[in-house]
This record gives sequence, structure tokens and C-alpha cells, in this order.
Amino acid sequence: MRMNGPRGEGPEHSCGSALHFHNAGTMIPIQSSELRACDPLSDMLALLDVRSFLSRRIEASGPWALRFPAYRHMKFGGVIEGTRWLWTESGAGMLELEAGDFYLLTDGGPYCFASDRDAVPMDGLGVMDRHLQADGVVRFGSGAPRSVGVGGRFVLDDETSGLLLSMLPPLLHIRGSDPQAGALRAALALITHETETRRPGTAAIGSGICAIILVNILRLHLAGGERPSGWLGALNDRRVGAAIRAMHCDLARRWRVAELAAAVGMSRTAFADRFRRLVGLAPLEYLIHWRMMKAREALKRERAPLADIAAAIGYESETAFSLAFKRKFGESPGRYRKRQQQVVAPQVD
Repeated sequence: MRMNGPRGEGPEHSCGSALHFHNAGTMIPIQSSELRACDPLSDMLALLDVRSFLSRRIEASGPWALRFPAYRHMKFGGVIEGTRWLWTESGAGMLELEAGDFYLLTDGGPYCFASDRDAVPMDGLGVMDRHLQADGVVRFGSGAPRSVGVGGRFVLDDETSGLLLSMLPPLLHIRGSDPQAGALRAALALITHETETRRPGTAAIGSGICAIILVNILRLHLAGGERPSGWLGALNDRRVGAAIRAMHCDLARRWRVAELAAAVGMSRTAFADRFRRLVGLAPLEYLIHWRMMKAREALKRERAPLADIAAAIGYESETAFSLAFKRKFGESPGRYRKRQQQVVAPQVD
């Protein structure tokens, strides 16, 4: 685990360690032609190499407003006590957050939050520096109203971040009163406990809580009335989602469109049309796309021979795999691996 998070990109300085969404089930099994992960969302989060960082807790009183600069990838926050206003400079609208609510920001632009939407925003990072207390909590202001909140950020692999960010709106709001938000309410209770003072192990626990929060925000977004675009929204479709899970379960299989259609109880034509409409790709185009994503992940993280990687994702020869990879990414697998090794090498010192 990385014990120090990046500074200065959110409503706080990071105080959490990095937690990666890796597990053995989502990596390409070089010794087997089967891919065991049948949960596409977990598979995608592993591919994105999500790192989670918990923030400083902010306890603020009186009228105030804070502005924070642009950030990488995603920020989230939860309100422990009181209410807050949140808005982005990209024009996502002004949102009132109540105790128990969560938000997820995804457009990377500057944003503000406040107890009084008419207050002049102060430099958020400067306020954080000046008012950080010995117990790790940021406290400022006096009088009413009182607001307490905490947040964090998610950093993704730059090469693959668009797989998720392009599917999400710039601002997601999850109400704590939502009957399906029980897991988020429990996570907020844990954050409340962990951030009220300095405790041994808070960094490790905090990053784990952040991971729980991200998955549950995405789950609630999927379950909402407005279906997300692309593969993310398609997971919630009973038939297309089942087909995507089938392909993720057995990536090396020589799938045919008719076979996938029959497995989900549809005609070939109706299935192909529905899949393309929801996912944005034809079924076998999606299969090839996902195979290439997994191959790139393996080339970046594993030392397995190209022939083994090819076999693991359904290619009978290294040559066929190399041609498909170059068609997708504009360079051969060998060159890509060498370039990644050159990028990583200076970080080993």
C-alpha cells in the first residue's frame, strides 16, 4: 500500500493509503484458459487500478464557502452533520446536501462547497492548511450553522480511466434517506468514527472504506431511474447484462453472436441490435475490446510470455494476438511492454 496520498487536489489533504481493486479473480490467469471473474464491474475496477484516499474531516461553523482547484479523476464526499451546498464551475448546478448524503464528482474541474451559497468562496487549500488541528481535524468558523463532512478521492489508471469516467455524469448525488443506501450509511458511520481523532491504522481502514463507498455509489447509480450510458448501464439490463457477464466469465471462449443470443433467450438479430444500442458496440466488438484491455493490463503487470497471454484471452497464436493488439493500440504487444518497463524503471530507485 502507498502510505502517502497526493496533496492539494481536493477538499482536503489526503490522509489515507492507497487501496487497489486487485484480486486474483480479476487478473488474467496465465495457467488457465478460463477467466474466473464473472462480475464485470469488479473486473473493470481492477483494470482501472483504482487507488482510494480518505480526506481530512472538516468541522465548520457560521457562514462560509470554499473553492477547490481541478483534480484528477474522481472526488467524493459525505455529510456527517448539518447541510452544505455544492456546485461545480462547469455548471453542473447547485446541490443541497443533507446529513447522510454522498456526492461523486467526475469531471475534474474546480468546485465549491459552502454553508451559505451567497458567501464569497475562500481558497479551500489555504483554509485547510491554516486550520488543521493536532487531532487531524480541520476546524474553523464560529456560530451557526454547524456542518461536518469528510471526503476523499479516487485515482485511476490514466490509460483506462475513460472506460468509467465517460459513462458517468459530472456530479452524482446519493441521498442518505434512500432505502437502498444502507451500506453507505454504514460506511459514513465508520468514517465518522475514524476521522474524529488520530488513530493507529486509520489510513489503511480509510482507504478500504473509500472502496466500499465507490462501489455502492455506482450500484445505486445503476439502480436509479436514468440508466447510465455504455457498458455500465447495460449491466443492469437483464439480457445484455447476462451476455456481458458470460463473456467476462469465459474470455478465451470462441463466442458466437447466435450462441450469446440463445443463452439470454433472444433471437440473434434482436440481441445484436439491443446490445449495440445499449453498449455502443456490437457483441463481438465488445469481446475484442475487453480482450485487448485485459491483454494490456497483463503486459503492464505480468512477465508472462506473449503466447500465454494470447491463449488466456482466446487467441490461438501469438501472431493473431499481436495483429489484433496493434490494430487496437497502434503498436505491437512487445513494444508496448518495453515502453511500460521504461516508464516504470525510474520509479524503482
